Amino acid sequence: MKFFVDTAEIDAIAELNDLGMVDGVTTNPSLILKSGRDILEVTKEICDLVDGPVSAEVVALTADEMIAEGRKLAAIADNIAVKVPLTWDGLKTCKVLSGEGQMVNVTLCFSANQALLAAKAGATFISPFIGRLDDINIDGMELIADIRTIYDNYGFDTQILAASIRTVNHVTESARIGADVITAPPGVIKALASHPLTDKGLDAFMADWAKTGQKII
Repeated sequence: MKFFVDTAEIDAIAELNDLGMVDGVTTNPSLILKSGRDILEVTKEICDLVDGPVSAEVVALTADEMIAEGRKLAAIADNIAVKVPLTWDGLKTCKVLSGEGQMVNVTLCFSANQALLAAKAGATFISPFIGRLDDINIDGMELIADIRTIYDNYGFDTQILAASIRTVNHVTESARIGADVITAPPGVIKALASHPLTDKGLDAFMADWAKTGQKII
């Protein structure tokens, strides 16, 4: 499974990238706002930092404007994936840009039918939002499973990018189902290393080591 980090914070990306934990990055207007940076400037910096796809999102609502914005974003770097919403205009944009050889990430997916349309429009990635479905008492993992089944049934190349990841369990279940990619905030990715029994065991080892009175260095 590929790990994309969902942030526009350079320091957080760099820390995870140094550990080999970053296969790509996803951003959106909310994350750009949080970073306080210019979208073109920070996106270029991220693209220079990581080798994998960096999703940069259009903000227009009509196909013609989305296509124009997408082309401008794509010009930032070769590893840009233009991010478009799962609307009819977004699908039109996906078809045009993917036809030009551009990676496209279709976002805000909440149904298997939407995912099917995105695949047929040539999406590189489909981003189903797990956490936001959980928020309204719908099991987001069922959507990941449905999309996996449909894509496998028909041999679609579109990669399932599990998004709106809120917990480490979302990561585990996405991996079990067979999502190609997860995108998660840095804190969730770092939390994957945590377990109370690991902490308990380490405390016991350190206590016993202290009793030996020894040093390695």
